[in-house]
Amino acid sequence: MTRSSVIGVSLVTLAVLSWPRPAPAQAAKTARGTLSAVGGSSITVKVGASDMQFAANADTTVIATGAGTKGRRMAAAGQPGPKLTDLLKAGEAVVVTYRESGGTMTATQVQVVSSAGRNGGSVSADKAAASPEKPGPKSVIGMVRSVSATSLAISRGSGGDMTFVVDATTKVVGTGLGTKTAAAGGRIPITELVSTGNRVDVSYSENGGSMHALSVRVMPK
Repeated sequence: MTRSSVIGVSLVTLAVLSWPRPAPAQAAKTARGTLSAVGGSSITVKVGASDMQFAANADTTVIATGAGTKGRRMAAAGQPGPKLTDLLKAGEAVVVTYRESGGTMTATQVQVVSSAGRNGGSVSADKAAASPEKPGPKSVIGMVRSVSATSLAISRGSGGDMTFVVDATTKVVGTGLGTKTAAAGGRIPITELVSTGNRVDVSYSENGGSMHALSVRVMPK
């Protein structure tokens, strides 16, 4: 099964722009179609016979095969996060979740899917009506801000902070951690494996508004 990853768009690319935040009560809409153009701060999607242009900002997430791998490689090289043009290509079918305010459509999420659907795409105010493919686990890289027996908080720099629920099912991997866990009898608190300041790659799932950490990989310093 092909695994898709979710990753935030680098704020460095968008630092010269200022984007209004949509009203929280406004319902999200979806558009399904084919990417016809990808820029540093916008994308154009052909939906049926029409073109729709969406603005993108630091809060826009991209779900695509290999997105997490690209993010990890760039982080390992000390580079800022991937740009839209690193993750999306013209000709790909996508489902765009967006909010509309002041005549501007701002993408909150762009998911690469297998096809544009019937008649070349569709638009709906009901997110479920566009039937995007259900994403698998997501992944994100960041610096540990705090860790406890039940939660892990990381900072993504300009991408903001994220807090995850951790429990007995959360796996922690990293150099030497298997040996340390075995020496402790096979069970050891996450607080003894992950420390503030560690750079980590978190694989997680979303459920009921919370993010559950499936695995935490401690990256080499």
